[in-house]
Amino acid sequence: MDNMNHPYLRLLKENRRITSGFQYTIPSSDTYPYQWLWDSCFHAIILSHFRIADAKKEILALLSKQFQNGMIPHMIYWENIKRMGFPKIKWGKEDTSTITQPPMIAYAVWSIYQKDKDKSFIKKVYPHLYHFYRYLLTERDPHGNQLIGIMNPDESGEDNSPRFDIPLGLPPVHSLKENAKRRFGLVAQNIECKFDAPFCMRNFFWVKDVPFNAIMVENLRLLAQIAASLGYSEDADFFASEAENIVSAMRKFMLEDGLFWSTFGENYQKIKVKTWAIFAPLFAKILTQKEAEKLVKKHLLNPKEFWTEFPVPTVSISESSFDPQGFWRGPTWIATNWFIYKGLLNYGFNGVAEQIKETSIKLIQESGFREYFNPQTGEGLGAKNFTWGVLVLDMRS
Repeated sequence: MDNMNHPYLRLLKENRRITSGFQYTIPSSDTYPYQWLWDSCFHAIILSHFRIADAKKEILALLSKQFQNGMIPHMIYWENIKRMGFPKIKWGKEDTSTITQPPMIAYAVWSIYQKDKDKSFIKKVYPHLYHFYRYLLTERDPHGNQLIGIMNPDESGEDNSPRFDIPLGLPPVHSLKENAKRRFGLVAQNIECKFDAPFCMRNFFWVKDVPFNAIMVENLRLLAQIAASLGYSEDADFFASEAENIVSAMRKFMLEDGLFWSTFGENYQKIKVKTWAIFAPLFAKILTQKEAEKLVKKHLLNPKEFWTEFPVPTVSISESSFDPQGFWRGPTWIATNWFIYKGLLNYGFNGVAEQIKETSIKLIQESGFREYFNPQTGEGLGAKNFTWGVLVLDMRS
């Protein structure tokens, strides 16, 4: 389908930019004027349904700034847009950040390949994917325990989530300014340790995050399929095996009382804060059917936890850290709804998935393409003309 006149798709077109020969999509012209890793993966997934060429360009722009060690940075500063007021973060590099984000790129590439079966494209990008996922499997797992670590909360994509309060030494209730100060402090420490991931994680911040690892599992499985499509059978076997190794490690180190908890430190201390992260394993089919049924009934559909007027809040309303307007501390985000929606379909919860899809669409219809929404009132918050809302076009039961 080649129809960019759909009202949702017009937003992607309006937020499109071309710099130095590369085409990419910014999340929001008034707030986020650069390119972000998992945002671009979301954009490519949507574009793959409508205009394959643009989806491929989104991916190629993202890969163009890959580091020598294989890491793909979470931000690319294509243009020096100081007038936007976006906080200037000293990454130690001029044109990119020096941390990464949830590894959704194999999923995006596979979504593209499913539409046109263009082997020349996946052959072109495969070496980049290979080195990125190998980087995560080695540098972010220095002890070989099969869990991927992050060295800054921003690498989770959920900058100030309550999951990171304890590792940051913050109380459940604090200001965004206090939180940003700690996170930017980590960047300064990372510059000091030259972004050597094993050393930085051991000494400053070392979290094994549930969504990051669940996303890694699903993406490794798809990377294995990409490798197999290219005839790289050894790579395919390797990545498929690594995916299941992470599943086993998640069960060993994260699972307790039916829930997967993010952990921190060398001893895998569980961070027992209920955020949407407890549903992330659904996306990668990590739970048994019985475990999934219990999770959905006891927590997702529980009006005292996650089943609000406009689900799914990113933090349970039962948590002391819950704030319906507090960035990643309670509001509903369309991207996390997308992950939960996909996960519910994996286990046959089509009716619940449909409700989440419908409320997501309703949020956009009533409040516009906002960055996030109050889960109790539906009020739109944060950036305007924010592209994540377009993900509802990929929600299909």
